[in-house]
Amino acid sequence: MKIYLRLLSFAKPIGKYAVPYIFFTFLGVIFSTLNLALLVPLLTILMGQPTGSSLPAKPEHFFDLVRTFNYYSAWMNQHFGTQRSLLFVCIIIVISVLLSNLLRYFAERMIENLRIQTLFNLRNAVMNNIMTLDLAYFNNERKGNIIAKMASDIYIVQYSVTSTLQVIFKEPLTLLAYLVMLFVISYKLTLISILVLPLSAFLISRIVKGLKKQSSDSQKLHGLMISYLDEALIGIRVVKAFNAVKFVTGRFQKENKQLSSLTRAMARRQQLASPVSEFMGVMMVAAIVLYGGSLVLSKDSGSDLTGPAFIAYIALFSQILRPAKAISDSFASIHQGVAAGERMLSLVDEMPAIADAEDAIDINEFKDRIRFHHVSFGYSERIVLRDISFEIQRGQTIAVVGPSGGGKSTLMDLLPKFIQPQQGSIEMDGRDIKSITAVSLRSLMGIVNQDPILFNDSIFNNIAFGREGVTMEEVTQAAITANAHDFISAMEKGYDTQIGDRGVLLSGGQRQRICLARAVLGNPPIMLLDEATSSLDTESEKIVQDALTNLMRHRTSLVIAHRLSTIQNADHIIVLEAGRIVEQGTHRELIARQGLYKRLIDMQTFYSE
Repeated sequence: MKIYLRLLSFAKPIGKYAVPYIFFTFLGVIFSTLNLALLVPLLTILMGQPTGSSLPAKPEHFFDLVRTFNYYSAWMNQHFGTQRSLLFVCIIIVISVLLSNLLRYFAERMIENLRIQTLFNLRNAVMNNIMTLDLAYFNNERKGNIIAKMASDIYIVQYSVTSTLQVIFKEPLTLLAYLVMLFVISYKLTLISILVLPLSAFLISRIVKGLKKQSSDSQKLHGLMISYLDEALIGIRVVKAFNAVKFVTGRFQKENKQLSSLTRAMARRQQLASPVSEFMGVMMVAAIVLYGGSLVLSKDSGSDLTGPAFIAYIALFSQILRPAKAISDSFASIHQGVAAGERMLSLVDEMPAIADAEDAIDINEFKDRIRFHHVSFGYSERIVLRDISFEIQRGQTIAVVGPSGGGKSTLMDLLPKFIQPQQGSIEMDGRDIKSITAVSLRSLMGIVNQDPILFNDSIFNNIAFGREGVTMEEVTQAAITANAHDFISAMEKGYDTQIGDRGVLLSGGQRQRICLARAVLGNPPIMLLDEATSSLDTESEKIVQDALTNLMRHRTSLVIAHRLSTIQNADHIIVLEAGRIVEQGTHRELIARQGLYKRLIDMQTFYSE
């Protein structure tokens, strides 16, 4: 029930759609029931007394529908004749059917609007929360699992929510209206017929039991399959290069086979519910025909059930099967919706490990210095950084070097608050960055990663990514600074050129220069460069390095360098090993010390020769 209430909360404003839906459904059910009840006067005219016969006794109350219909049909037959009475009744039936269908149309419009609103709110809630989560969450969670929840679970949930509304209102109301009419026609016959309903409900509940767990398992398998597909598409070059197509497809097919088996088991349960309910309905109809027919045929039974009323009764009772069947089918849908809803809500409820403090402030400039003060950080039991302390003065270029796994990228991730130090503090202009909002802090930084991350869009939109109101002049100037303007202008569509998935239509150097242009567009005072040239060839490295020199001019820069020749002119170099600062100083000072930095320089010089 808690899950349902939470899912219904995403249908807000639910009153805007639920109230009109209830109104239209209520009237629609009344007219739908009336359509079948009008069979009584129609059949009475066709099978009833000839013109001129005496009228039956007029009922005391209009709610005695059967006698009322019999009376007025006989009255019309006597005063207007059979032909005109038949025409009049047919006109009433047509009008009643028209009204019932119009009302049903408006009710369906309302429920569809509710479904769309639920989907809209769910998508926004999930997307908004996912984007607030820290990077560690995405490192531990399969992307395919997240995509599966957004792509399939969310649709199951939206239909489950609206099915619930129908189950608790429309179908029970329809069932109740038909039962009331059946009691009006013959309470004896109705009491006999409803004795079978508890047995039918018990059988249906036994059939759908276990669907929730099966649905949850199937969605997990679906998420795993999407993850495998996502990994295969991203690493398609590696898959083919290592002849791993058979391995990748075999792994996918294994999960696909399990999912197919589970889906078949679920389908058997779901599909069995409908035939069972229909079979039970046919059994009830057969019992009604047998018992009701005996009441009509037996003149001395004390029953006032007429032939026309009995035929209308059978027609009404046959319609009970539809809402009863819809209710039984909805139980299966609801069980699936609960399982999918739990998975969706897990995304909404996931809390970011890093969040702004309640009293965090916005900043819009960097004035003086950045200070790392006894900073330590680790993942679980593995310590990555130990007691790191250094300062970055405004306008300085600080390079961080060292063997792989030394903690260089982790150190850089601390500054924009992608992760937070477990000990110590990082200060900007004397203020701990924990007291600064992440958005305003990152707005002062231009970040370029080792792997250029681009989007399947135009060059212009990739450079202007995340910013509104950017002009072509601003984008062009950023491209010039990043040494990218010449190759962009040489393309047929220039800045409107589409670059494909992850920028696959560009070379490595071109992709990196687009990333540099994106980083410099907002003219940030701080640049964070994480091995921006390590994956490039010599020619591309030279071009990108020139661009980096332009970017860092008059800016404060923190640079992770793989190729040490690129940072010899840095104001200060920090050498990290096993998470500790083992050396720091200028290039000349570190060379003179004959320590780790000198050995790294010698190794690169040896291999370059």
